Amino acid sequence: MEPIAIYDAAATARLLDFGVLIDALATAAQEHDAGRIHAPVRTGVPLKGNGVMLSMPASADDIAIHKLVSVCPANVALGMPTIFGAVTVCNGATGQPEFILDGPTVTGRRTAALSMLGVRLLHAGKPRAFLLIGTGQQARFHAEAIGQLHPEAMLYVKGRTEASEEAFRARMAQSGVRLTPARGAVPDEVDTVIAATTSKTPVYECPARKDRLVIGVGSFTPDAAEIAQETVRASRLFVDDLAAAREEAGDLLQAGIDWANVRSIGAAVAAGAARYDSPVLLKTVGSGAWDLAAARVARQMR
Repeated sequence: MEPIAIYDAAATARLLDFGVLIDALATAAQEHDAGRIHAPVRTGVPLKGNGVMLSMPASADDIAIHKLVSVCPANVALGMPTIFGAVTVCNGATGQPEFILDGPTVTGRRTAALSMLGVRLLHAGKPRAFLLIGTGQQARFHAEAIGQLHPEAMLYVKGRTEASEEAFRARMAQSGVRLTPARGAVPDEVDTVIAATTSKTPVYECPARKDRLVIGVGSFTPDAAEIAQETVRASRLFVDDLAAAREEAGDLLQAGIDWANVRSIGAAVAAGAARYDSPVLLKTVGSGAWDLAAARVARQMR
């Protein structure tokens, strides 16, 4: 048997174009809802210092994957990345491993692409001004996605401090993405907010607005909520994975929402682009199904 190809972060990124990823995710979302992609809620074991190691398998007739990643927030103080991991891609019929992708890159690019799918389906109109809350890895991937797919839109970044905003702006400028520091505020013209932090308490507390789509992607534990409860309760709610969100979407769980009123992104894909008469909020917590969709794209492009 030939050696299994291993793609590092840069090579993995080259295989996962955001535009192609969005279409693959739209297909996978409907397959997941229909039971044609099997992706159980992730399992995790604790690591020292509030870290966690996560296992996320998924399978379909054509392909199967297993993502194993570690998330260690304390690594920031050590000057190290907070996420390490790999995605093993296998033949869906035989189970034979085919290649391995860089886990953090797959996670970052498919999460950002899923947010952009949400913008495509749930936004009230053409986005003109984005606000990214957060200056970490997920914020970087989202800035790159917005820069590629919505280059004409204004892009603000809101960090813990003005210094962190300026540092993030400078880093992204090296990649050709132009950002404007928000100076700790939420500019009124912003029509799309993306919260990409690991905060346990809300980082976005503005009242819900019909002309502003809110997307929460950073927190994925019941005790963490990036979006204020009042904003959640006043919004029409969509999630990426209903089963996972019921266990992990702290933003929704802490707000005590009625799950009968929550819809999946797959349902939004089936409905097509729509205009809603109420504020809309999309909460994503992640699923192996989205890593499987990314693996399909990588297999096609390699």
